[in-house]
Amino acid sequence: MADKKDPAPAPATPAAEAKPAKKGLPIKVLGIVAGLMIAEAVGVYIFVSATGPRAQAAAAQTIKGEDQPDLDASVEVPLLEEKLQNMQTGRAWIWDTEIVLKVRTRNEAYVTKELEKRHAEIAEGVALIFRRSPHNNLKEPGLETINRQVTAYMNQVLGKDAEGKERLERVVIPKCKGFPAD
Repeated sequence: MADKKDPAPAPATPAAEAKPAKKGLPIKVLGIVAGLMIAEAVGVYIFVSATGPRAQAAAAQTIKGEDQPDLDASVEVPLLEEKLQNMQTGRAWIWDTEIVLKVRTRNEAYVTKELEKRHAEIAEGVALIFRRSPHNNLKEPGLETINRQVTAYMNQVLGKDAEGKERLERVVIPKCKGFPAD
């Protein structure tokens, strides 16, 4: 039986040798992988910063976009400010009038140039509208009839733009005060 006790310690020896053979985490491999990942991140950062737009250029582009006017915004262009006569009641009336045109920004230059070029003709056309209008049209609270007639006349004078839209958006008559001339 003594022989049987000796062979028992022999299998314990190979188990004791197996434990020291097992190693921990491979720290060298983890360090190398981490170093490669950091090097790759630095390389990508340098490449992107070298080829991407500069911060100053991006800010300049934003400012350029903000400076451009809205071409569909409305602007007011003065048409005339005069005293116009009407004698439809058998009595002479003077109408102190101011008329302003609302046009889109894209049409402002054309409208201004056309008003300067044809000033006398346009003033005569508007004066004829006032001279021929019945007195009750000139006394309307909203001047709807006069406004409609001046709008039609100015649309005829100014025409349409390249898109086929009327250049004139609206006629505004902020002042139209009548008083007898005598």
